[in-house]
Amino acid sequence: MSRKYFGTDGIRGTVGQFPITPDFVLRLAHAVGRVLKTSESRPVVLIGKDTRISGYMLESALESGFNSAGVDVVLLGPLPTPGVAYLTRAQRASLGVVISASHNAFPDNGIKFFSAHGTKLDDEWEEKVEALLEEPPKWTDSANLGRARRMNDATGRYTEFCKSTFATDLSLRGMKLVVDSAHGAAYQVAPQVFHELGADVVAIGGAPDGLNINKGVGATHPQALIEAVAAHGADYGIALDGDADRLQLVDAQGRLFNGDELLLLMVKERLGRGDKVPGVVGTLMTNKAVEVALRRLGVDFVRAKVGDRYVLEELDKRGWLLGGEGSGHLLALDRQTTGDGIVSALQVLQACVRSGKSVAQLLEGLVLFPQVLINVRLKPGQDWKSNDKLIKTSERAELELGDSGRVLIRPSGTEPLLRVMVEARGAQDAEIWAKRIAETLHNIDPA
Repeated sequence: MSRKYFGTDGIRGTVGQFPITPDFVLRLAHAVGRVLKTSESRPVVLIGKDTRISGYMLESALESGFNSAGVDVVLLGPLPTPGVAYLTRAQRASLGVVISASHNAFPDNGIKFFSAHGTKLDDEWEEKVEALLEEPPKWTDSANLGRARRMNDATGRYTEFCKSTFATDLSLRGMKLVVDSAHGAAYQVAPQVFHELGADVVAIGGAPDGLNINKGVGATHPQALIEAVAAHGADYGIALDGDADRLQLVDAQGRLFNGDELLLLMVKERLGRGDKVPGVVGTLMTNKAVEVALRRLGVDFVRAKVGDRYVLEELDKRGWLLGGEGSGHLLALDRQTTGDGIVSALQVLQACVRSGKSVAQLLEGLVLFPQVLINVRLKPGQDWKSNDKLIKTSERAELELGDSGRVLIRPSGTEPLLRVMVEARGAQDAEIWAKRIAETLHNIDPA
């Protein structure tokens, strides 16, 4: 069954346009509640959100929908996505719900779900929900309606959890950090975590007004962090996105490290401690240089589809612990059940403190293959798969690049975009072929 509403990370879109409307979100929560009721008599759902102004409206709709199905609700308020995942597990709740569009601008919003174990739910569960969305609602009678309450110390609980993932025999004392929370869900938690572990913290991107999430700051706009690190003479800068599940890191020299590099560093740190790392899961977008470096270390490497849920599925299947994406979604399953920007940053800083080396020194010798990514916005109904010119140009690129590069064309799971990526040993080759391929897409006529 093909999914009608769910993308790679829940349901996302522009607020006020279907499906991100209060009436649909109410029906969605009602359908999810009915799925939960098939296995539990009195399910409990946690609901967290980022700082978008539309979060209030969608939170109310979700609360009503769940209550109408006989499901109790606990409102967490603004909290990072991984914080909701953690509390769902810690509170033994039936389900965790996050209202967020992650790195998107404020006009967008979305709904995503976590299982009772704090993990992303599989396609089969989403298909059950979609099937019930096609049926008329079955409102619960008044005596069995769900109730709602607030958890006032959610941020404090999650702060303590994050600190617990850092080695107890180490400290961040003597380290100066700039922490950019993207005016998002981590604006309270992130600076506090690093401060309580001993760092001198300068906070930016920490004044949300409902409209400025991800605006010129955060993991998707690292220039603000680079400038702040230089201005304050900091050792490192840590950039999170709107819901704080991804990480970008900047050093004192202004060098930006992406998720691929940080994943390799986490592997090397564990190997240096004598831990076994049988394998790592990346994605179709993971830089080939990282794959080569891992294999040289004797670590197996597997690519999953783009999306941290698919990385997680592959890790679970193989019994491995480490995986991630270049965007900064990093998974360390012995620390957290999902991508967590704060926890990932702590793992990287822990490696620096323990070794006495900088991130650059720990990654010495790694030279990433240049990657050029072009996002092409598609019109509704555009059939890019049957574009003959696109196919032929891509084939020519792959033939010319051979073993020294690759081409990847894929639709975004969260936006109406086609992502064209070309990787090559030479930056000029990657740029030329990416542009040539992207230019063919303008010849696609709407269906």
